[in-house]
Amino acid sequence: MGIALFLSHLARFNKPVSFLRGQYPNYHISKNKIELTPDTDVDGILEAMEKKYKNNPINTIDGVKIEFENEWVHLRKSNTEPIIRIYAESETLATAEHLANKIISDIKELISKKSEE
Repeated sequence: MGIALFLSHLARFNKPVSFLRGQYPNYHISKNKIELTPDTDVDGILEAMEKKYKNNPINTIDGVKIEFENEWVHLRKSNTEPIIRIYAESETLATAEHLANKIISDIKELISKKSEE
C-alpha cells in the first residue's frame, strides 16, 4: 500500500524522487535498548512511563509512544528477551539520542525505586 501511494504521489507531481524527498523535513532516529532481568515487570514499567508523561500525547498501540513538540519516543517490550527497545526520533541525531538517554534514565530510576520497596 505504501509503495502504491508513493508512486501515485510521484505520478501526480511528475517530478524526480529527489524533488519529492526535498519537500519533507529531515529527521534522525536513535535506536536503543535497555536490558532487564527476567523478573522485571516490563508492563509495569511501560505503565509507569505512560503515567509519568501523561500530559503528552501518548499512543499505546504496540508499546508506548510519547510525543513531544518536535520529536517522539517509542518504547516496545520484547516478547523473547527481557529488554525494552527505545526508538527516539528528532530533527537532529544529538537530540534524538538525548531524548533516548533521558527515557533510559527514567526507566533505570523506576527500577531502582521498585527494588527499594
